[in-house]
Amino acid sequence: MRIFWIFLFCFALSSSLNSAIAQPVDTDMDVYYTTDRTVTMFHLTDTTRAYMHLKLREPVYVLKDRENGWKEVRTLDGANGMVQSKLLSNVWIRISKTEQTLFAYQGGKLVARIPTDLGYNFFADKERRGNAGDPDHWRTPEGQFFVVSKNPHSQFYKAFVLNYPNAEDAERGLRDSIITQVQYDAIVQAERTVSMPLMNTELGGFIEIHGDGTGKRNNWTQGCIAIDNKELDKLWDLIVVGTPVLIDP
Repeated sequence: MRIFWIFLFCFALSSSLNSAIAQPVDTDMDVYYTTDRTVTMFHLTDTTRAYMHLKLREPVYVLKDRENGWKEVRTLDGANGMVQSKLLSNVWIRISKTEQTLFAYQGGKLVARIPTDLGYNFFADKERRGNAGDPDHWRTPEGQFFVVSKNPHSQFYKAFVLNYPNAEDAERGLRDSIITQVQYDAIVQAERTVSMPLMNTELGGFIEIHGDGTGKRNNWTQGCIAIDNKELDKLWDLIVVGTPVLIDP
């Protein structure tokens, strides 16, 4: 499982605003990411003195746990400081389409294994919007995503909205003339700012991990990942905006 945790780090880093290329990972240190729009890092010896500000989903190494709800962390560029533990998470999700299973992790530790219902045509990667006349494109996408919104009032009980289409999808869509340059720019900017991408282009949108799943690995959604409501409730407080979601073939 360590390889997946390294993969998570590279994913989180590639999505950060300050870095475009993943750096080597020190596997002796635990990797976390920030869970608020602005997270203040304080001096190591004085938690009343602000040192610098970190952006949402910015990955950091956790060096050690400190007393009273603090962690000593190191940024990717080597700055050391203190951050409140409640503003950091090491939770991530992996979905295997082949196994039709959602795996939830805290770092390298597996904490949940949940059967999933997937898209009508879940074998193929999502390329464009599907509809009732073209259900072939009701596909569950593959790639590296993150939770961009939590919807407690979904028509399918509750939902974690994913940032599909992401920048990689936008690049393909622009190359294949499925979307315009303006739409491409908006999708890429949304990923950089951890905000909702355009959902109304020909690439499709509103891919979610939502409730009302059968628990029997059926294929009926329009591309979403559906799980049992009780299982979703177990994940609800664990998953935050910014939680990485890897969807494997």
